[in-house]
Amino acid sequence: MTLRVANCSGFYGDRLSAAREMVEGGPIDVLTGDWLAELTMLILAGNRLKGRPGYAPTFLRQLEDVLGPCLDRGIKIVTNAGGLDPAGCAEAVHELAARLGLSPSVAHVTGDDLTGRPLDLVNADTGERLGATPLTANAYLGGRPIAAALSAGADVVVTGRVTDAALVTGPGIWRYGWGPADLDPLAGSVVAGHIIECGCQATGGNYPFFQDVPDLAHCGFPLAELRPDGSAVITKHPGTGGLVSAGTVTAQLVYELGGPRYLGPDVVARFDTITLADDGPDRVLVSGVRGEPPPGTLKVAVNYLGGYRNTMTLVLTGLDVAAKARVAEEAVWARVPRESFDAVDVTLTDSGLLRITVMSADERTAGRAFSSAVVETGLASYPGFYGLTPPGNATPYGIYWPVLVPASDVRPQVFVDGAETPVTAVPAGPQPPSSLPDPKPPLTSEPVGTAGTRTMAITSPSPALAGGTGTSAAHPAPADTTGADGVAGGEGTVWMPLGRIVGARSGDKGGNANLGVWAATQDRYAWLAATLTPDRLKRLLPHLAPYRIDRHELPNLKALNFVVHGLLGRGVAASPRMDPQAKALGEELRARHAQIPAALLD
Repeated sequence: MTLRVANCSGFYGDRLSAAREMVEGGPIDVLTGDWLAELTMLILAGNRLKGRPGYAPTFLRQLEDVLGPCLDRGIKIVTNAGGLDPAGCAEAVHELAARLGLSPSVAHVTGDDLTGRPLDLVNADTGERLGATPLTANAYLGGRPIAAALSAGADVVVTGRVTDAALVTGPGIWRYGWGPADLDPLAGSVVAGHIIECGCQATGGNYPFFQDVPDLAHCGFPLAELRPDGSAVITKHPGTGGLVSAGTVTAQLVYELGGPRYLGPDVVARFDTITLADDGPDRVLVSGVRGEPPPGTLKVAVNYLGGYRNTMTLVLTGLDVAAKARVAEEAVWARVPRESFDAVDVTLTDSGLLRITVMSADERTAGRAFSSAVVETGLASYPGFYGLTPPGNATPYGIYWPVLVPASDVRPQVFVDGAETPVTAVPAGPQPPSSLPDPKPPLTSEPVGTAGTRTMAITSPSPALAGGTGTSAAHPAPADTTGADGVAGGEGTVWMPLGRIVGARSGDKGGNANLGVWAATQDRYAWLAATLTPDRLKRLLPHLAPYRIDRHELPNLKALNFVVHGLLGRGVAASPRMDPQAKALGEELRARHAQIPAALLD
C-alpha cells in the first residue's frame, strides 16, 4: 500500500501545464504544489497593498484544468497557494468550481498569520533585534492541520505559510494515521516532501551533470510513493523527460539545507540517516530516516520594508578593466556623493559588468538623482562606455527577518466549507536525549572581517572551462595547487575542474547561502571530505573570505553541506548580488581547478 503524492509546482511562476500533466500522466492520489518562497510572501504583500489578491492566482489557472478529473478520480489537492489570504483563495476555488458546474469540499488552514501580534523580533540567525514594524509575520505550520482537513472530507486544501514538506507529511498523516510519537515515519515523509517540493529539481532540472539527463526540455515533475513506514520511492510518470537517479535525488536533498538535523513543526528529520537505493529505471527508494521530537518553537517569517534601491549596470570591455571600473566609480561619485546613501554595493563581475546598487530610506535619493548621475558620465568616463540600464526611479525593497515563537502560542485553525473542524495539537518541547549519535560538530571558519553598510565587492574571475582545463590571461586559474594532503600536486594528480568528479547545488536560507557538494563513489567522497574544508573553500572562492562558513558531513549521501553565513545580507529581496539566491554558487565551485588524484578519474 502506497500513497502516491505528486508535485505540480515548485515556485510561484512554475509551468502552468504541470497540474494537467500529473493528473493525466498516470495514477496519483494527491496533487500538491508549492507556491511560497520567502520572497513570495513579500511579493504577495506588495500585491495586497495594490488591491490585488494576497494569494497565488496561477493556482486557480492550474486548478481549472484538473478540478473535474480530480473529483472524478478521488484525487485530493493540497496547496500552500493561499499565501497571505487562504480564506480568500478558498472562496475563489468555490467560485471557480461553481463556474465549472462542480461542487468540491474546500478547506482552508489559518493560524499562521501573526502580523500585528507582539513578537520578540530577535533574528534567529544573527541575534539582532528588529526595530521596524513588520509588514508580514507568518509562522511555519506543519502537516497536522492538512491531515485534519482531509479527514473531514475536503477535496481541496488551501493553506497559508506551512513548511514545504508539510504538503506531503499532511497527506501521510491522513492516510496512515501517524501520531506525534511516530517519529520515524513522520521524518521519512518530511524527507520525501523536501525532495519533491521543488518540482523538476528532483527529476533532472538544474542538475550539474545535465548532459546525462534525457529530454530535459520536457522534464516530468516528481511524485513520491509514500509507504506506511515513511519510506518512499521517488519517481516520475512514464514517457516524460528528465531523470530520477541517486544523483538527482541527492542534489535536491542538499538544496537549501543547514545541518543534519532538519527541524520542523511535526518532527526533526535526521538527514544523516537517509539511505538511497536504486529501485529500477527512474525510481529511487528513500528509506532509513530517523526522527526526533520537534522543538518547542516555530519559525516565523517576518518581512518589513527596508527602503528604496536602484541599480545601474555599465559594461567594461577591452584592456585595463579594473582601472576603467575605478574611473567609472569616481565619475559617478563626483556627481552624487557616495555618503548620501544608506548602503552602496559595487560589483565588478568576471564578464566585465560593473553593477552599482544604492539603497536609501528616501525614495528620491535612490531614484533619478542617482540613475541620471550615472548616465551623465557617458561622455566623460572610460573608453568604450555603454550601459545596460536606462535612468529610472528607485523601487521599494523588503527584508526577510526570521524569528522564533513558542509553538504553544500558535493555534492552527481548519475550516471545511466555512465550518471549523478540530486540529490535534502536536506535543512539543525540549528534545529528550537522542538514541542517535549527535552529528559531528561543524567545521567552522570565523569571519575575517565585518561587512559595513558601504562596501566595495569585486568578484574574482572564474577559471576558463574551454577543454575542461584551459586558462587565459583574462580568467586565470585560482592559485590553489595543493592536493588533499596539503602539498603541491605532482605525479598521480591531474589539474582539472572540481566539477568533473563532484556535483554541487546551492541556494538561499534567509541571509545565508547553502552549498551542497557530493560525490558518486565512496573513494571520491573520502577525498572530498579530506580536502574541502571551509578554509580551502575560501581559497577556491575568494569572495567568500569575509564570511563564517559551517561545514556539515553527510557520509550516508556522500555529501558535504556548507552554510555561508551572511552572504546574502538581509535576504533575497534586499541582496544586491546579481545572483541574490546563490543559485550559481555551486557551479562557481565546480568550475574551480584543483589537483585531483588520477585514480579517482577511473
